[in-house]
Amino acid sequence: MSLFADITFVEVCMALLTVGVAERALLAFAPIEMVGPDGWLIKGDIQE
Repeated sequence: MSLFADITFVEVCMALLTVGVAERALLAFAPIEMVGPDGWLIKGDIQE
């Protein structure tokens, strides 16, 4: 069996939803140096 044969559509959707929620949480609560315009993790358009 292939590695990808066991992955379902629902699992892919849940993974995308989880990544989206994690990104929103990081943008909301992480320090500006981490996720700001010059951030090292996410380069977001965030202003203090």
